[in-house]
Amino acid sequence: MKPLKIGVLSDTHIPSRARSLPPIIFEAFAGAAMILHAGDIATGDVLVELEAIAPVYAVRGNVDPPELCARLPATRVVEVEGVRIGLIHGDGPHGRTEDRALKAFSGVDCVVFGHTHVPVCERRGGVLLFNPGSPTDRRTQSKCSYGILSVRGGAIEGEIVRF
Repeated sequence: MKPLKIGVLSDTHIPSRARSLPPIIFEAFAGAAMILHAGDIATGDVLVELEAIAPVYAVRGNVDPPELCARLPATRVVEVEGVRIGLIHGDGPHGRTEDRALKAFSGVDCVVFGHTHVPVCERRGGVLLFNPGSPTDRRTQSKCSYGILSVRGGAIEGEIVRF
């Protein structure tokens, strides 16, 4: 059985960091069962574009405008094929972003977060901690990035793709 594919983005910052999503995102997310966006979307147009590919589950980030913040939660849990995925931007006043993201959820198999623009794909205490980085603003990274999560048989795996 083929794994279920989930496209993952964060920190798109459109239009301040790019005019639009890079074409590679549309190619990479083709055939995805869903797309997760971990905030700092900056314009609702991004969600409309992504919804043309697959259903989108998003949370607000610290730079999202009031109209997006009003319609997006700060956190959410998405369940797919018996796997629970926590979704959060991860900004906050104290501590490390990764630690804040993990502490925001219990009983999840994976925590997807953003904010740092630094890709992360590692297990902590049995939970997959996953930050796709940014497809438009690489900051300290040598390349932009996005993520792919694969779910099969109640297990979840992640892959960071740099371009």
